[in-house]
This record gives sequence, structure tokens and C-alpha cells, in this order.
Amino acid sequence: MDIREFQQFIDTMYSTKDRRRGSAATFLWLVEEIGELASAVSKGTPQEKEEEFADVLAWLFTLANVEGVDLNRAIEQKYGSGCPGCRQKVCVCHEKD
Repeated sequence: MDIREFQQFIDTMYSTKDRRRGSAATFLWLVEEIGELASAVSKGTPQEKEEEFADVLAWLFTLANVEGVDLNRAIEQKYGSGCPGCRQKVCVCHEKD
């Protein structure tokens, strides 16, 4: 499944609930999932890490749907030419070393 397909899949599955919940509450769910991912990265099993990465991604896509953001287009626009800072396919920026 590619990015566009996954975003549509999440929208089909959850759009009614998501839009009713709104952006602020959806963002809080995303933050909660990021906290769970932090715990899994710190001391979780490989299975727990996979599940939490998937949950974070799903909630990010959910928030994008609520906000009307096409993530495939956003990624292409920001990263399609390489690093947003130096525009290289292999980043040569030094500020994030």
C-alpha cells in the first residue's frame, strides 16, 4: 500500500469519527501514540515497536485527513527534490549533525 492508498484507507475507515472529534482532539491522540512509541523504542519488543510505529503513522494520516492535507502531495513538494535545506539526495547540511 502506498501513501495515497493508506491515507484513503484510513479516511474510509475512520472519517466520520475523525471529523466529529476534530483536529485538537485528534492531535492529542497522535501525541499519546508518540509517547507509546517512545516507550516501545526505549524498552519494547520488536513487535511492540512495529505496532507503535504503525499507530503513530495511522494517527498522523488521520490528522492530515481532518485537516484536508494530501500527504502524498505534501511529501513530494517538500522532499521530492531531496533535502529541503541543501536540495541534495544525500543531505550535506551541517546544522543537524
